[in-house]
Formats: sequence, C-alpha cells, structure tokens
Amino acid sequence: QVQLVQSGGGLVQAGGSLKLACAASGLTFSSYAMGWFRQAPGKEREFVAAISRSGGITYYANAVKGRFTISRDNAKNTMYLQMNSLKPEDTAVYYCTADAGNSASYFQAASKVDYWGQGTQVTVSS
Repeated sequence: QVQLVQSGGGLVQAGGSLKLACAASGLTFSSYAMGWFRQAPGKEREFVAAISRSGGITYYANAVKGRFTISRDNAKNTMYLQMNSLKPEDTAVYYCTADAGNSASYFQAASKVDYWGQGTQVTVSS
C-alpha cells in the first residue's frame, strides 16, 4: 500500500518560512519523480515544483522561483519543500505527488499523477 504522508505547514506571517515534508512508503522511492502542487480556495490546482528521481533536476513555477526549494533524500524516502519569503498569495493546501512513468518535467502540465499525499494547509497572514 503506497502512502505519501505530509508534515509541516501551518500559519506564518508574510516574509516568514515553512518547510514541508513528504514521507513515502510502499514504493521504491528512488524510482519516482516527485512534485508539489497547491490549491487555494476558489482556484484551480496549480503546479509548484518538481524534482527528478536522483534529485539532480528541479522545476519551479514562476510564482515561487527563487523563494521555494524542492529537495529529496532517497535514503530517507522523503521529499521536502523549503518555502521562504512567503506571501499571502502562497496560502493554499499543498499536496505532494509521485509519478513513476514520467520525468519531473511532466509535473509542470500534469493532469494526472500516480499518487497524492493527504494535503497540508499553509496560511500566510499579511
């Protein structure tokens, strides 16, 4: 049974930082490209960041480039999203995802991925 269990998130003031984690089990973690998506109230889900199986290639949405950093530790079966200089418009539910059949670049326009985490709320106050 594949599980993506998210942790981190919460409430932070604008300009602050948060770090999300996504712990995977039930799969061969290093065989999966991983990504983060988010969905704000009343808005469509959007791509945030993605990372290749080895961790050597990353992609970011323009809205978060330079502020967010995606990383992974294949020895710990865990992916991270370090979020700095947070803005109120970053407020959303964040989801980690995993996909075995596609590269990390796929996540930028993905409509379907293999697995989703449970989601975690990030709220940035102004």
